[in-house]
Amino acid sequence: MTELVLTPNIGTADDFYADLLEAHEGLSKAESDALNARLILVLANQLGDPQMLRAAIAAAKLPRG
Repeated sequence: MTELVLTPNIGTADDFYADLLEAHEGLSKAESDALNARLILVLANQLGDPQMLRAAIAAAKLPRG
């Protein structure tokens, strides 16, 4: 297993964020939540490694800020 990358790793992070916001435009809260859930599952499938997925869940649960 490789280590989970927790430092900025998207070369065009602002573009990605804009694309993500655009995908949510006009959606209700329920539709937006469903889109996020589907996106998480698509990205998890792309990653594929159960240990990495568990590490990502643990990292996401850590308090930020």
